[in-house]
Amino acid sequence: MTTAKAAHGKIPATVITGFLGAGKTTMIRNILENADGRRIALIINEFGDLGVDGDVLKGCGAEACSEDDIIELTNGCICCTVADDFIPTMTKLLERESRPDHIVIETSGLALPQPLIAAFNWPDIRSEVTVDGVITVVDSAAVAAGRFADDHDKVDALRVEDDNLDHESPIEELFEDQLTAADLIVLNKTDLLDSTGLAFVRKEVAARTSRKPSMIEAKNGEVSAAVLLGLGVGTESDIANRKSHHEMEHENGEEHDHDEFDSFVVELGAIAHPAGFVEKLKTVIAEHDVLRIKGFADVPGKPMRLLIQAVGARIDQYFDRAWAPGETRGTRLVVIGLHEMDEAAVRAAIAAAV
Repeated sequence: MTTAKAAHGKIPATVITGFLGAGKTTMIRNILENADGRRIALIINEFGDLGVDGDVLKGCGAEACSEDDIIELTNGCICCTVADDFIPTMTKLLERESRPDHIVIETSGLALPQPLIAAFNWPDIRSEVTVDGVITVVDSAAVAAGRFADDHDKVDALRVEDDNLDHESPIEELFEDQLTAADLIVLNKTDLLDSTGLAFVRKEVAARTSRKPSMIEAKNGEVSAAVLLGLGVGTESDIANRKSHHEMEHENGEEHDHDEFDSFVVELGAIAHPAGFVEKLKTVIAEHDVLRIKGFADVPGKPMRLLIQAVGARIDQYFDRAWAPGETRGTRLVVIGLHEMDEAAVRAAIAAAV
């Protein structure tokens, strides 16, 4: 396979974006385990204080990516910290004696991809690295359930009466921005849909962007690294044609408010009855409109950590790795929601679920 590095003499970088819980981390883990001899450096942008995704990937044991090759940015959305965090991180990576063959960047589910991609045009980076491609991962089951499907006719009718409705919701805008940035869209979790549901998702996703990137289907994030890596697009040269809602608002003189989301960490003791705890979490999520819960739980008598990943009412749980010697056992969960979320009430509800 001809890689971007071979074609341009630069290190290719793949940006993987997608909404909360779409399956980005699972897909990246699959890439690392099937890297075909390439040494991969991984940059992870978490939202919140607990680097869950990085911890999951560090436990995968893939030879292509050692723990030293995994870099986490945990102090906010990468689209707002490009100059402070991403540029210095890339500079240090390029100064290494042993440079990677490929760089994979996982954005937070809350990140705008466009500012990150534009940062590859900085002189010190553009001469050394090219964006091989932007991959947007879509939670097909969520889209089929109408999570991003609004009643446009009803909204248009109400606009006449209320000027405040003359814009899309922040979540919908974010979803569309991630699709607009894509060179390849991966419709993940298609095993949860029938043919009618999948056809609806394809039509809905295609309608959300005027660009028409390639679209493929996947389940469990299982896509060959040969398909994801080596696209050779050079997306940084085309980013001006992939403007986000944020950029278009700026052009119209509006200011960008990036406080639509809040996150916080809940620390608990051991979870004696994980099945019951997970069921109660579903109630907490529904009652408080929580977007995402992710983290680890300590189950007494079990030598391994219980990984918990919740997106809406769907919660996945499995034991991912053994507690390391000297590692403090405990339950630590990142909660992500809209800024109107009542943090105190959510904390109390989760504590009561134990």
